[in-house]
Amino acid sequence: MGRSRGLPEPPVPGPGGVVIVLDAGGHITLWNRSVEDMLGWTGEYVLGRRFDHLMDTGDTAPERPADTLAELLSSECWSGPLCLRHRDGHRVHVHVQASLLVDGDGRDFVHAALTETSGPNTGPAGLAALESHFDSSPLGVAIFDTDLRCLRANEALARLDGRPLVNHLGRTVDELIGEPVGRRLAEVQRQVLRTGRPVLDMTLPGPDGHRSVSCSRLEDTDHRVIGVGCTVMDITERRRLARQNEIARERLSLLNDLGSRLADLLEIPRIAERLADTLVPRFSDYAGVIVLESVVTESELPRHPPTHRTPLIQLGVAARQYKPPVKRMLRLGQSVGVAEHSAAGEALSTGLPQLIDSPEQLRSATYPGDPKTRAALELGVHSMMMLPLRVGGIVLGLLVVYRADDSPPFDPDDLAFAMRLAGRASTSLDNARLYAREREGALMLQRALMPQHVPEPPGVHIAFRYVPGTARNEAGGDWFDVTQLAGGQVALVIGDVTGHGLRAAATMGLLRTAVRTLSILDLPPAELLQHIDAIAADLAHGPDESLMATCIYAVYDPSRRRCVIARAGHVPPMIVDPEPIAGGVRRVRVLDVPAGAPLGVGGVKFEEVAFDVPDDSVLALYTDGLIEARGEDIGEGLKRLGSQLAQPHASLEAACDSVLSLVEPGTERDDVALLLAQLVGLPDNPPPP
Repeated sequence: MGRSRGLPEPPVPGPGGVVIVLDAGGHITLWNRSVEDMLGWTGEYVLGRRFDHLMDTGDTAPERPADTLAELLSSECWSGPLCLRHRDGHRVHVHVQASLLVDGDGRDFVHAALTETSGPNTGPAGLAALESHFDSSPLGVAIFDTDLRCLRANEALARLDGRPLVNHLGRTVDELIGEPVGRRLAEVQRQVLRTGRPVLDMTLPGPDGHRSVSCSRLEDTDHRVIGVGCTVMDITERRRLARQNEIARERLSLLNDLGSRLADLLEIPRIAERLADTLVPRFSDYAGVIVLESVVTESELPRHPPTHRTPLIQLGVAARQYKPPVKRMLRLGQSVGVAEHSAAGEALSTGLPQLIDSPEQLRSATYPGDPKTRAALELGVHSMMMLPLRVGGIVLGLLVVYRADDSPPFDPDDLAFAMRLAGRASTSLDNARLYAREREGALMLQRALMPQHVPEPPGVHIAFRYVPGTARNEAGGDWFDVTQLAGGQVALVIGDVTGHGLRAAATMGLLRTAVRTLSILDLPPAELLQHIDAIAADLAHGPDESLMATCIYAVYDPSRRRCVIARAGHVPPMIVDPEPIAGGVRRVRVLDVPAGAPLGVGGVKFEEVAFDVPDDSVLALYTDGLIEARGEDIGEGLKRLGSQLAQPHASLEAACDSVLSLVEPGTERDDVALLLAQLVGLPDNPPPP
């Protein structure tokens, strides 16, 4: 076979291309297995047939088959796209490079190279673009055969793997990468090859970070499986940014949680305990809260910056797990000592945080030989921060946090965030300090305004108790009084001013004075309450703040053994019969006295009830703090009080103690005032003086 003079070299098929030979009439004379794989037609069927029988006549090619052959015969070469018909009926787009040649006998024939383009716009230029993209892609790309051996890879993959490109070819991923990552990736490739389901964005560790790997099965145009394609992307920076965002979210959540957990606390020890508990284990493995003793005991800010000589006390502790050394490092209530030039001493005197991240610094954090430091080293502590709890530049104490064992050491970012935590905790501590100071002032005022000496007029025995509310509730306006009236009568009064704090205590003092002053006029109980209600506006602290209070005013005449009671919105009084029933238990009645409206409402008439009282009956007056409980009907509290009063008691004082046992320790409650009056009466014929 020879080439005609002046004709070009026969075309060479591109990647995936095949060659066919036609005679001058366009009949197929050469058809091999590669063409059969591309078009599905066997050689027995197509040999001797015209090539244009395989062309799709519905194609929008610019020329008809006969025109294409005529151009080839006249110009001796032709190049362009054609659309052929696959044996199963679908179209196959190819790019053709054809040349007219002559054989040794001088007969013309056509040599044509067909390259499948899988689309009308992916000719040689498109294939060249694909090749360029493969080589220049910033993503690592590799193609594996059905034995999962690498057929081809690009330079980007070699850079990501840190191995020369030639080392990839012919090898499986487990041979390239090794255990355990290579084994895992090889299993994924086998799964993709078997199922055809791609795996996307699988994160694997790389030599210097993390990689995202995606795998998909490769098939030819006849949907025969030919291998697996993989793309690899470096996501180290992406993961770093994602981790930073995650840390930021965790820190914001911790900051918010700390604020909400401290918001309702008004006791410094509880705040310290809650602070330490919130930080472990979310921020540290161990935590301790150290506070100046003067802040706790005196509720006052130090006049001078604290030093290493300032008494300190540890009020809050928390640990990820409690081992024996923890008790030595973090003991609740222990006094804490520091050296002048230690990290703790610097934090106290300067108000600047201290970051400690070496064993040498740990040993000198407080003072040489500190058993707490030795315990910390036993626990594997390797990083520690001492954070001053400051308010307006004044140090109230230290928040100390520790990390141990496998926890990452504290860094400057942790230090900056921890100061935000310490700042929020400092505000809560100072609020509790201010509240304690105001509460103590209100209690002092209330005690000063309460009766300093309760008289015990003839015919009456008196016992009383006053218990301030818990720390969460400021000092209230509960009060009571006993007054000797003209004619031997006795006035028994109990009341409760709405509100808490200094203002409530001051209002209580004004109300008690007004009641005592009017009682001298020997007014009936209902009339006296009417006068107090009328002057309520004058007793208030300002035009915008009205006085609101509940009150019971009772007058007992021991000679007549008669009692008159009026009520202004107060909880009802009770009376205990003198004669015991079975087992010494006495009958207790809730007196049916019209409730009336609280003082300060205005325009409301009060009613009074008069009744005879057997000797030795006990009249019980009390405030609502004794019987009210959150979520419970007041009737339940009345039943409990009645049951307690009914029990046999050795004395009125013992009865008071028994009644106060109804107040559960550790629960949030209001003030409690209790006044028990045993109405013994006077003899009908008293002995001469």
